[in-house]
Amino acid sequence: MFVIVGYVFIILAAVIFSTMEIVGKLAVGLNPLQLNFLRFLIGGLILLPPTIKAVRNKKMKFKKDDLYYFLGTGFLCVVLSMSLFQLAITFTKASTVAIIFSTNPVFTVMFAYLFLKEDLNRGTIISIIFSLIGIVCILNPFGTVSDVKGIVLSILAAVTFSLYSVVGKLRSEKYGSITLNCVSFLVGDVIMLLIILLSNLPVVSSIINPKGGLSFMSHIPIIYGINAANIIPVIFLGIVVTGLGYMFYFMAMDETSATTASIVFFIKPALAPIFALIALSEKIPMNTVIGICFILIGSYFSFTAKSRAKVGEIEG
Repeated sequence: MFVIVGYVFIILAAVIFSTMEIVGKLAVGLNPLQLNFLRFLIGGLILLPPTIKAVRNKKMKFKKDDLYYFLGTGFLCVVLSMSLFQLAITFTKASTVAIIFSTNPVFTVMFAYLFLKEDLNRGTIISIIFSLIGIVCILNPFGTVSDVKGIVLSILAAVTFSLYSVVGKLRSEKYGSITLNCVSFLVGDVIMLLIILLSNLPVVSSIINPKGGLSFMSHIPIIYGINAANIIPVIFLGIVVTGLGYMFYFMAMDETSATTASIVFFIKPALAPIFALIALSEKIPMNTVIGICFILIGSYFSFTAKSRAKVGEIEG
């Protein structure tokens, strides 16, 4: 029964996460960094009640060292990775961002091998190769690509999010997944707020954007620009995607395992382009279809490699 419930949570999380880029594209008229700030403010507050409960149950006490740690995770996740992610959506198709960002577990494995000294088996190496081939196919180096900037930003978002995942692994057992992410979201959002306030100072704005090429970095609004056309996408991104999406994902991990719950990121590359086609009428070129196939194959090898490793740990 618990396994069935776990898979229901996986499906819910996969469907919700697959809408993230599409809804982000629908939030027109907002600064991408403003949207990022609002999304994690709402999402962090949604995750706060279960986080408070978890902290009380574990009788956790946060010290100065914990603050420094959360400043690092908050910066990596919200300020760096998700800002790059939101910018990528403005420069390329929502489906392209979704597909490339879904490769972040592959980069996580690579960083875990380098920094955490975790094993890198044959299945994982095959997964990395197939996923990288998939990204190259989407980049289409032998054809005409007009959205290189968006693709590069998507890759950087995936890489930095995987760094966040690896840093998160260092203390995930101490805090628990929901506490780790909720506090990281809110601390990261405080940093975002400081950046937004600084961007509105004339002296800072003139330094950041002297020639007008980085307009999204200067005079970033907090509320200005929200209207009847984009308020629903903003609320959806905050409550449903960042709040409920992560909550279902954590509940899936509790009911199954971290390995099984990672299926969410393997479903997304197949599901997100379909949603983008329906909601945004985004056509999927053949090179992207081929890239999706390679990434799905890579995801399969990654999942089976994790499953074998888990079985090995149990048998050992």
